Amino acid sequence: MTNRTTPRPGRNVLKQQVRWGLDHALPRAVMSYAARKGDLPGRLIVESGIAETADLVPLFDAARASGPIHQGSFSFTTATQSTVKEILTSPDFRTGIVRTGGPLTGLRAWANVDMLGPLAPPSLLVTEPPDHTRYRKLVTRVFTVRAVEQLRGRTEQIANELLDQLDPSAPVDLVEAYCARLPLTVITEILGVEPADQDRVLAFGTAAAPSLDLGLSWRSFKAVEAALNDFDSWLTSHLEHLRDHPGDNLMSKLVAATEDGVGLTDAELKATAGLVLAAGFETTVNLLGNAIALFDKHPDQLARLRETPDLWPNAVDEVLRIDPPVLLTGRMALRDTIVGGVHVPEGALVSTLLAGANRDPEIFTDPNTFDVERPNAAEHMAFSAGRHYCLGASLARMEGEVGLRVLYDRFPDLALAPGAQRRPTRILRGYDALPARLVPAG
Repeated sequence: MTNRTTPRPGRNVLKQQVRWGLDHALPRAVMSYAARKGDLPGRLIVESGIAETADLVPLFDAARASGPIHQGSFSFTTATQSTVKEILTSPDFRTGIVRTGGPLTGLRAWANVDMLGPLAPPSLLVTEPPDHTRYRKLVTRVFTVRAVEQLRGRTEQIANELLDQLDPSAPVDLVEAYCARLPLTVITEILGVEPADQDRVLAFGTAAAPSLDLGLSWRSFKAVEAALNDFDSWLTSHLEHLRDHPGDNLMSKLVAATEDGVGLTDAELKATAGLVLAAGFETTVNLLGNAIALFDKHPDQLARLRETPDLWPNAVDEVLRIDPPVLLTGRMALRDTIVGGVHVPEGALVSTLLAGANRDPEIFTDPNTFDVERPNAAEHMAFSAGRHYCLGASLARMEGEVGLRVLYDRFPDLALAPGAQRRPTRILRGYDALPARLVPAG
């Protein structure tokens, strides 16, 4: 006889299938249908799974040409930077889908489970004030620009150690051997992971990163949830270890951080660690890969950096502008509001096209040109804006600058070989593989 308090495997699988259906299969089907009807937001989501970011520019332009905000069949879209900023900073919009009515509400509530994930509460990505204000204040007190800069020397050491392991005479996949390993190694040290556990946590990060995307296959969704559950279990014992044996790492400092004597809950600490692992990995691995591909196509820009190495920080911002790691971010209207003269009803979904805002000709001269000397490259929106501005922006910029500079100092004439593969993800923009031939300096 089954104890009622014991989870039934069959029911758990059914709940997982419902979560996948509501969060991935249904949105993908709706957008595919809309795309076949010529709907612009639908086309953006569908075509982003197979297209280079540059190939999406006509869709960005079409959205912008229709006005500050474009109304599609099922959602709104904007690629105008001023409107993107307005929505991302407005109290009239929030992250996540929190509809309080409709036939799917009860089904979603039944299928939801308390589990770790960058898109599940209490992750900073989906919490809102007042909880978000208290939570982010504590986290940003630890993840400061100064704290990130203190990691610069260690990041350079890790980059060199990874490159030392490569055989210059043999072809290499730079994503697997370098672009992924660098940020994940840095993250494990931020989290205070013991050397014996690093490979395990690296595996969690690789498997969990697609949790930030839309339209996952059933197989990918199951793999992501399994990785997040394993990471959650590991984190429980890891946080206990950090409390008993705090180290000189940012996670130990976050565990100890308080405001008026109140610190973060275990759920909030776990959510922060999960966000650092998934989002921190995803942003930087895509930044590094996208940059290498851009420099391969634009050797004149790489030559300019050799002449003036001080341009590297600006070059990283230009990479983030022209081929950002994240295509868009979504918001839901909390109440009826007006945006750009257009009525947006309560409950409406709006896609703010970060990649489109980054190519707004009102902000950037000749926006489709890759120019490492662009004077306002840092005005991009690759890290979003407002209260949900990316917590790891300083870390991603630093890792991008150090990782690319060290790579090209060591292998100035590296060239990509045939076989580069874009990731099949829709919202996340990066490479699965970048085969390359290395040529050592000197």
